[in-house]
Amino acid sequence: MSRRTALIAAFAAAGLLGLPAIAQAPQGFASAQEAREALDAARQQQRNARARGERLERQALQARETSTKARAQIAAIAARVQQAEAAIDAASARLDLVNGERQSLGRELAQRRQPLARLTGALQSMSRRPLSLSALQPGSLRDLVYTRAILDSTIPLVRERTAALRADLDHARALEDEARRALADRRETEAALVQRRKDLAALAERERLKARQAKGGADREAQRALVLAEEAIDLDQLVGQLQAAGTLRAELAALPGPLVRPENPRTATIASAPSPLPSRTSPPARYQLPVAGELSAGFGEAGTSGQRQAGIALSARPAAQIVAPGAGRVAFAGPYRGFGRIVIIEHANGWTSLVTGLGSLDVAVGQEVSAGSPLGQAPGQQGEVTLELRQDGQPVNPLDHLQ
Repeated sequence: MSRRTALIAAFAAAGLLGLPAIAQAPQGFASAQEAREALDAARQQQRNARARGERLERQALQARETSTKARAQIAAIAARVQQAEAAIDAASARLDLVNGERQSLGRELAQRRQPLARLTGALQSMSRRPLSLSALQPGSLRDLVYTRAILDSTIPLVRERTAALRADLDHARALEDEARRALADRRETEAALVQRRKDLAALAERERLKARQAKGGADREAQRALVLAEEAIDLDQLVGQLQAAGTLRAELAALPGPLVRPENPRTATIASAPSPLPSRTSPPARYQLPVAGELSAGFGEAGTSGQRQAGIALSARPAAQIVAPGAGRVAFAGPYRGFGRIVIIEHANGWTSLVTGLGSLDVAVGQEVSAGSPLGQAPGQQGEVTLELRQDGQPVNPLDHLQ
């Protein structure tokens, strides 16, 4: 090898080691930025669900009434289910990010390792060759001395430049370990989610049976709600009719009972009629979204039919846990044409919530629910869950009342 050949080889090695990285998006997302945003959103949802679960568990411990304690316990389990769902989404996004980075690094290393391996092998082979054998090569002894001198200066340079490659290889091994951990976390959380859903289903069924047994007229009310659903032209009319029935029921419940006849009418005093309480308009306390998911349609946006949205739509993961957005009483729970299974909840002070897009139901008409109580699950495939909040029949933006 001549001096010129060795110099060309050395500079070729330096150039090949400086190739830029090839950008590669994770498989499950359109870009790495989208995957990072999904990861951040899932982690935030996980923190929120954990905080709700801890708060509800404290309420269950402090509650003295059996019904209040049971509702807090079941809502706490539902929050833990949503926490597990968010953890699975976070692990999936993390795994996609790691796999995308591994693919990018793998393609870069594949391009950098092959020429480097050939060049390094040739240089090391020449450097280990005895001087006596090198003297037999064609060329003058002067060229041979120059070649050995350049090799002595090139090999340290190659070692220095390959340090970055060795660091990339270490990073690739770290990414493999991170991918294994993310996959293990997801599988562990999925197993825990299955058990929590079983516990939640058992408790929800028990609460539903207790609600039916406690309310003698619950079956008649449920039948009436189904009749109203068949007669109503649209959801607006159904909500209005149910709200009118709920207002009448509340007014009847507020009427004073029969007066007890006094033993001595002459000494009895006539009690003044109770003064009505001032009407309150405050929204439901601790109002929350019924499901964790990305906002796919905002309040007041025009849909495909041109009609304005009376609520918001959330993209829900398959079989996601759906909970009550606020405390109240279930006025309707069942299928409604074009909207899947729906739940209508009467809150205090003339407020009503409508949740649509459920795949299964865990509540019955007449059942009292707390904020976070399980309503059911989303369908088995990706879908939308809508939430409408109404005050005295008028739609308002639910996002303005989240707490």
